Amino acid sequence: MISIKNFTFNSFEVNTYVLSDETKECIIIDSACYEDFEKKIFYDYIEDNKLKPVRLLNTHCHIDHILGNAFVLEKYKLTTEIHKDGLPLLNNMKSYGMMFGITLEDIPKPTVFIEENQVIRFGNSSVKALYLPGHADGSLAFYSEEGFVVVGDVLFNGSIGRTDLPTGNHELLINNIKNKLFVLPDNTKVYCGHGPETTIGSEKGHNPYF
Repeated sequence: MISIKNFTFNSFEVNTYVLSDETKECIIIDSACYEDFEKKIFYDYIEDNKLKPVRLLNTHCHIDHILGNAFVLEKYKLTTEIHKDGLPLLNNMKSYGMMFGITLEDIPKPTVFIEENQVIRFGNSSVKALYLPGHADGSLAFYSEEGFVVVGDVLFNGSIGRTDLPTGNHELLINNIKNKLFVLPDNTKVYCGHGPETTIGSEKGHNPYF
């Protein structure tokens, strides 16, 4: 069974998720630890629980979600895993960082890309990648039949992702949420890129955008 640990990191308050199972292998989704004390909190959790990180996944490549990539990639000898359509955003992150006064370390370029419906395995467990552009090109969610989905900035508790940023598309986002997320069981927990979790059923019934 998959255990989920959530950290909220950096000034953008991004949710970083660590998914692990009984084998102690784990995957990291949206490494956002930026300050040294945040990196220590993250590292201590991995060490204290004797976890073995085997993959680093990004829901998308906006700067707030990749601020900890360089640290995690170096510490655990991993590679960045994204959808190929997110590569232009990743390539421009240093210049975006300058707009916010953020200095980014070089992030090694991906050597493999995640495809839609790809099954991503770790330990005895797996999640399936769902491709959901609209908030940003390359946006992915990661769904588990154990009853949850990690959605990045696609869907929030009572809201949806912004579409006024580069590569945003409101109509595309709405259609993808309806056709790829709202078809999941109503009791599916939704772990968002910012803010509290929700469920598919709750958003179908109460989200003002629908």
